[in-house]
Amino acid sequence: MIQTTDTAKFSTTDLNRFAEELNRDGICVIRGLFDRRLIEEWGDAFNELFQKRQNQPGGLAPREQARFYLTFPWVAPFANVDVFANPVILGILNRVFYQEYKMVQLGADIPVQGSDYQEIHRDFRPLFSDQIVTPLYALAVNFPLVEVTADNGPFQMARGTHVLPREEGLVKVAAGEIPMESFYMQPGDVMIRSPLALHRGSPNRTNTPRPMVVMGYVMHWLHTAKVDLTVQRDYYESLPEQVRELLRCHVVEQLPENKVETYVNFKY
Repeated sequence: MIQTTDTAKFSTTDLNRFAEELNRDGICVIRGLFDRRLIEEWGDAFNELFQKRQNQPGGLAPREQARFYLTFPWVAPFANVDVFANPVILGILNRVFYQEYKMVQLGADIPVQGSDYQEIHRDFRPLFSDQIVTPLYALAVNFPLVEVTADNGPFQMARGTHVLPREEGLVKVAAGEIPMESFYMQPGDVMIRSPLALHRGSPNRTNTPRPMVVMGYVMHWLHTAKVDLTVQRDYYESLPEQVRELLRCHVVEQLPENKVETYVNFKY
């Protein structure tokens, strides 16, 4: 069993700082959270899955030119409590979510060679009017399965735009008042971000896919029709009750053989 993370590296002070950055900037980056061997294991399994899904009708959701999204099956190595219920990640979520929350998504965003800049967008609509600033109610936890460099399509985001009206944020970004920042990451690094912050994918100019895992967590009352978790009953029942309560999932006797992706519309 691979030791996935060294939680001793992160103190209460660290977790408080990450939560403060998340509330203020709409993003925080936790360097070296996961063991690189875990990332290599996920990377090998991803490569096999991506190859299979490319040859399967509906196996990948389009994300503009040469860019795709896929949902991970809840099997090893992806179904890993030490990853989706990681104590450092949950320690941060516990500090920024004011009620119970649920995990609702496990997938990957994958730009390949030929991809371009995405249109700047949000992943969620605001709860009400975007003139009304609300506490964080949905978060994406991302980690790459390869090193993220300037050449292979780094995620780009404008800090602090999660608390601005969308049009105001776009004007400030266009004027250069708020930079569209690239986030370079090493295998093992983890990023937690608000899907309301203005962001985009950038071009992957290499001949190797750049998979970025996305785990989605939302307040327990938020309806998430576009994403879902499907978990096999024997695995689900093997989990501690507290972990089962974290998951919003369909429990089935047998996982479906072929997954058809439905998360196609993703921009606001």
